[in-house]
Amino acid sequence: MTTTQATRAIPASDVTRHIGTLGKAREFGILLALVIVVAAATVKNPTFLFSPDGWRDLLLTPSILVLVAVGQAIVLITRNVDLSVGSVMGLSAYLTGRLFIDIPGIPIVVVVVLAVLFGAVLGLINGALVAFAKVPAMVITLGTLYAYRGINVLWTGSDRVNASDMPKSFLALGTGQILTIPILTIVAVIVLAIAAWFMKNTRGGREYYAIGSDPAAAELYGLRVTRRVLTAFVLSGALAGLGGVFYAARYGTINSQAGSGWELDAVGAAVIGGVAIVGGVGSVWGAAIGAMLLMTINRALPILGIPDFWQRAVVGLLIISAIVLDRVLAVRQKRRLIEAREQS
Repeated sequence: MTTTQATRAIPASDVTRHIGTLGKAREFGILLALVIVVAAATVKNPTFLFSPDGWRDLLLTPSILVLVAVGQAIVLITRNVDLSVGSVMGLSAYLTGRLFIDIPGIPIVVVVVLAVLFGAVLGLINGALVAFAKVPAMVITLGTLYAYRGINVLWTGSDRVNASDMPKSFLALGTGQILTIPILTIVAVIVLAIAAWFMKNTRGGREYYAIGSDPAAAELYGLRVTRRVLTAFVLSGALAGLGGVFYAARYGTINSQAGSGWELDAVGAAVIGGVAIVGGVGSVWGAAIGAMLLMTINRALPILGIPDFWQRAVVGLLIISAIVLDRVLAVRQKRRLIEAREQS
């Protein structure tokens, strides 16, 4: 049996297939919302888009969140959640700075690899606790969120890493451009494309959807549920680690609170982008678009004269609306399928 045949053999419920089609429509809707927000802000202030800094910030600002949201989307698709990604990103960012300080002359590539591996190890701890201890992922990762943050505070103390502590060639990654496209954006798009291809075209990727659609059926079918849950958390941790490297390059200053709150933005971006909180539905493309929408809203609403309170309220309403919409569509589609079977 070829890999393609094996991939197609993985069962998917009728509900999942139909909701998947609706998910694509959701992604288009979120993309349309992004275009509308950008257009409205540009009409109010043309420099929002039609200026070198405006164009750069539009692409650069969401880059880090796109990476973290892609990892979060993979975990959510398996019917789990990783609330520790912000803390993992903060630890990885501080590790990045310390490597440059403690090992002068260390190659940038080595630092990136070590930070990604460090994030993957932290993700593996999460995955092992979820897969083997059989404790809900929300409980486990809420605990590791505080545990990893505590380690970061203990390690960092009152100290911090400054831009002057890191090589200019590394910091250039956070500001450099290729043909007016920020380097960080290019890297984020490459990672996004690889993740999207993996989730759509490989057996492993399709197994994530099968597990999230119906974990019990996946177990009965013989899918390696434990292994897939582990790898999902490892990927999430690795991408959060890479996000930490980007954070260090982008902002230059790293303290114990680096990455704080990013876990909620990552979950929000994925859910708004069409990844169902109950698993089995969505795509990393949708999560990336959701990340762009969230970060663009944060930049656009002040330009439109909307107070800070309403800025956060709009994001909250988007997340709640996305979850309610997922539930309504699932119930409605399931009812239609039952009626169709009864008539046949």
